[in-house]
Amino acid sequence: MTGTTLSDRAVVRLSGDDVRGFLQGLVTNDVSGALPVWAGLLTAQGKALFDFILWADGEDVLIDCEAGQADALIRRLSLYRLRRQIAIARDESLAVHWALQADAPEDPRLGGLGHRWIAPPGEPATGWHAHRLSLGVAEGAAELGQDKTLWLECNAAELGGVSFTKGCYVGQENTARMNWRQKVNRRLAVVRVDADPGEAAMAWYPALGLAVMRLRVEALAATPGVILPAWLADAVA
Repeated sequence: MTGTTLSDRAVVRLSGDDVRGFLQGLVTNDVSGALPVWAGLLTAQGKALFDFILWADGEDVLIDCEAGQADALIRRLSLYRLRRQIAIARDESLAVHWALQADAPEDPRLGGLGHRWIAPPGEPATGWHAHRLSLGVAEGAAELGQDKTLWLECNAAELGGVSFTKGCYVGQENTARMNWRQKVNRRLAVVRVDADPGEAAMAWYPALGLAVMRLRVEALAATPGVILPAWLADAVA
């Protein structure tokens, strides 16, 4: 059987006193309803710090996040915990799994990304990274840029990563203002490149010939090699 474990992801478990209510006031998406959802934890200015997918496990919430950022995310969330009786820790017994076809939920960002689920770890998956980038979807600290990129510039509205009706969360004021004004001047995009793009790129993957760049909207269509999927083309039309 082909491996399905995404070895660059980790699972963080939140358990205790009203963990959904705790997250509801922090993250960009509505966690009061059905999960999974994609969401971000932002700066007060609305810039991305962490992105993740939230899953329900009974009364607990599981965070499907970058393995390399899991400890930093735990520390950040712990700052907001104050006196709430909430435990926030890695769950090493679980892993994030992915397959193009599986009896599991579709990725909440985009159905074409495939299916995703949480289960004990197994053999590593192959092909996820290239598949995700081929659909123009950026994720993680390297591609989104911690404290560098506004959440709506990360294509959060198009990929279901923000609720404009849920109420306050960290960074909500600037995010809501940008949406109300329909003023997103730059977008993250995946671009095919033949050589190192240098500082023009947020992240570069030479083995794939791809880079993630933060481009002005008016320059998107004219950028050589840009991957412009329908969901992004419609947003910037």
